[in-house]
Amino acid sequence: MSDQPAEDTPATEASDRPTEAQPTAEKTADGNAADATVTEDKPETDPFGKFAPETVRPPGRLRRTAVGLGRALIHEWTLAALASLVIAAAMTWPALEYPLYTIPKDIWDPTLQAWQMAWAGHAVTTNPLGVWDSNTFYPEPYSYAFSDTLLGYFPAGLLGTGPGAALLRYNIVFVLAFALAFFGAYALARQLGARIPGAAVAGAAFAYAPWRWEQAGHLHVLSSGGIALCLAMLARGHGYSLRHGYRPEFRRPGWALAGWLVAAWQISLGFGIGLPFAYVLAGVAVVGVIAYVSARLFFWSEPKPFGWKLLGADALGGLIFAAVGALMAIPYFKVLELHPYAERSIEEVNWYSPPIIGFFTAPDTDVMWGDAHAVARQTMFGQWGSGEKTLLIGFAVYGLAAAGLVYSTWRWWQRVLLAVGVVVSAGLAMGTQFLDGKVYEVLYDHLPGWSAIRTPGRLVIWTTLFVGLLAAGAISAFGDRARDLTRERVPARPHVVLTLAMFLPMVLVLAEGLQRMDFPTVPQRPAAMAQLSGPAMILPSNQLNDENVMLWSTDGFVRMVNGGSGFTPRSQDELRKLMENFPDQASVDALKAIGVREVLVLKHPSYGDVPQNALTADGQQFGLTREDLGDGIIFHLTP
Repeated sequence: MSDQPAEDTPATEASDRPTEAQPTAEKTADGNAADATVTEDKPETDPFGKFAPETVRPPGRLRRTAVGLGRALIHEWTLAALASLVIAAAMTWPALEYPLYTIPKDIWDPTLQAWQMAWAGHAVTTNPLGVWDSNTFYPEPYSYAFSDTLLGYFPAGLLGTGPGAALLRYNIVFVLAFALAFFGAYALARQLGARIPGAAVAGAAFAYAPWRWEQAGHLHVLSSGGIALCLAMLARGHGYSLRHGYRPEFRRPGWALAGWLVAAWQISLGFGIGLPFAYVLAGVAVVGVIAYVSARLFFWSEPKPFGWKLLGADALGGLIFAAVGALMAIPYFKVLELHPYAERSIEEVNWYSPPIIGFFTAPDTDVMWGDAHAVARQTMFGQWGSGEKTLLIGFAVYGLAAAGLVYSTWRWWQRVLLAVGVVVSAGLAMGTQFLDGKVYEVLYDHLPGWSAIRTPGRLVIWTTLFVGLLAAGAISAFGDRARDLTRERVPARPHVVLTLAMFLPMVLVLAEGLQRMDFPTVPQRPAAMAQLSGPAMILPSNQLNDENVMLWSTDGFVRMVNGGSGFTPRSQDELRKLMENFPDQASVDALKAIGVREVLVLKHPSYGDVPQNALTADGQQFGLTREDLGDGIIFHLTP
């Protein structure tokens, strides 16, 4: 596997080659063909023929298949994918130790997201047109759009049923999200012209920056590998790299179309990070159109830029991406129409906006810096914890990126553009803390959908990518220098020790990204839930307990009032308050008014207090029938 920057070999047309004159039939005077005869005198036998080597038979189909498979197994991209998986399993351990019972970070948001994947698979196979009307938040419509949906993971939701399968599915996808982030950034850096060690640094920084562990409970944020992979495919499809610039002979329309499809899949995971990504792609498309028109009118004559096949691939891919984005956006606009208060206020954005010190502060789950930065976290956030404001990318990659500004395989103007990307993305990630919010508020006021983003710190994804590419440029420059110094060696390649040393920066970046998260055991589904036919209400109802209830509902997806998300309808808040006195006339009337048939009171909820009277009251005076099922009590409501 060569350490040279990845590139294709352009296809060339076969040139016509002269062939030896073949014997031809001569014509007689009457025009009829005479027998063809060989005019050259050749010996009838070759006395030395028996000393000639045996004729080599061409390989058969089986052998050709085996050779092709062997080459595929040792190809750089195969090895990179396998390395990504191995590193992800090690860095996220013990996520895969007990995947049927434990979950990363905590038992709250991750169980909500495990339900999201399960619901997507269930809805696609039972009622695809009703995917947005989930079994939760009954009777609210479009309830699946109350959070980022992870809809793009629906194929995983097709496998297995019930809470155990949902946990297994979540843990596997959790690990794969890190693997894809590493592989995507690696592929992007290689396509742009980085050497293997430099691309490995970019991948490690993008996938395992310390700030990611604070987002370990938000799978939609961790699932950013499609962003880097899409950019890599688009660059490959357009024959572009930072090292070599635009080379029309390397255009690959199929890769460009694949990049757009990956982009469409990425945005289907949610708008939290998908919306900024969509605006970046829109900006890239505008720049591309300007470059194309300018080139056609003023600069290039031959070879013609882009070409019709590539333009067709871009047009088709762009339409698919736009269609997926529009279809995803429609239910969110519907939610805003029904609940206009769901839009995030600038005050809420300000609460989540991190100061610049956040870029130098690690979450408490980081092995290397977690304890050392406790005071910094306390200073910034007080008793509320680190939240969304710990944005450390890594001091090792910071140093490499700084070196990359001075010494790099990228050209000076490319380094400047990458540095501008770092500053701009970091400023946006600071939200209202950057220039008193003047820049961020422009986006908040004028870009459609931007006002729905309450956590600007997640834009650090882009800062991490730009910093990683700067670092990759520095490592690649050192690799170029090492190659130059060893040209006289036989064979002409760096010593094995020097080659291994080139991967030391990646090891340092990974070391800063080691985690010590909790992997708690998820509470088991109460047996009483199996008796519900719905619509139902499970008590106690609150944000945290309802997230566990959502996971438990994956065995049958009973319709229920319960639901936890980033947005809570006022109707649910009001009903939860009434349920504090269940059973009484007001709570029973409210439940009957919306069509609830059953109320399950959990004796041992994950979080929250059981209503005082619910465990002892029989509810007969309110027309209720009580059924004690061991770990829960079901009250049946008559219409």
